[in-house]
Amino acid sequence: MFDFDVVPGETVREVLSGKRAEVLGIVSDAYHSHEAGESVNPDSYFLRFPEKPDSRIIALPAYLGADVQLAGIKWIASFPKNTQAGKPRASAVLILNDYETGYPVACLEAANISAARTAASAAVAATALRPGGFAGTRIAIVGGGVIARNICDYLHAAGVAPDAYLVHDLHQESGEALVEHLRTMQRRPASFTDDLDTAREAETVVFATTALEPYVTAPFKPGQVVLNVSLRDLAPEVVLAAQNILDDVDHCLKASTSPHLAEQLTGSRDFVTGTLAGVLNGEVPVTADRPVIFSPFGLGVLDLAVGAYVLAQAREAGSAIAIPHFFGETRRW
Repeated sequence: MFDFDVVPGETVREVLSGKRAEVLGIVSDAYHSHEAGESVNPDSYFLRFPEKPDSRIIALPAYLGADVQLAGIKWIASFPKNTQAGKPRASAVLILNDYETGYPVACLEAANISAARTAASAAVAATALRPGGFAGTRIAIVGGGVIARNICDYLHAAGVAPDAYLVHDLHQESGEALVEHLRTMQRRPASFTDDLDTAREAETVVFATTALEPYVTAPFKPGQVVLNVSLRDLAPEVVLAAQNILDDVDHCLKASTSPHLAEQLTGSRDFVTGTLAGVLNGEVPVTADRPVIFSPFGLGVLDLAVGAYVLAQAREAGSAIAIPHFFGETRRW
């Protein structure tokens, strides 16, 4: 009952890098459990800084039942200017709590967990929204950071094999680094483009940027699939011209996301087609007569599901670090 483990980032990374196929299944199952009401996923809480408007630290509390039976909270910082010094934008920890007693059982480095669950959700959506496969198509990646790299790796793990990748980033060095990653690690044809409009013409477009305001104003074409992972790149008119799949409607329609701006513009949620779980369940059809946009706000239950798996794997391998006597009192009297 009073065991408490720490799982450092290197261990987390080692577990996740060898288990991408398993993580895809875990994320898909978590979406199903959430849709079935087997979770509690309250609003995320944003700590913002007046003198650093681009930076924030977010708390994502959640509970996931089903076969996880854990509560917890991810505390994740996003400081985009870190990238100017060659440091990752995001850093995070995940605390897991036993559902029976409420006691914390582990603290995990969670930037890797967060990136993995975000990337896996994008890959699950990609395969669900383009069931005919990706042969004869191109995938454009807008934004060349850690999340983009993880998305590409999880697309590969999901069997997504386009004819070519296009990468666009305002920072060409980052974009070229992702191109090299695709060429060497996945052996896929990939090229950099400094023209956003060229990237937007791809059959599948992934947005993984740090944009704070929309800059894409032209609608997409019928048949295009857009993974709106960074959430704020698309003008509301672009959202309104598409079929819209969200991870959770209430969560996504807040914090000035592109879907939230569309709701504010129209005063309605009629533009929402359904949830990704609904697509996976076969309850929400998507058609080829309009583009389809997937907008995932990011659910804490996904962090719990992936974190629980990482903890179990680390404990089994003996790489979790036990902290004896972490709790100061273990008896009431």
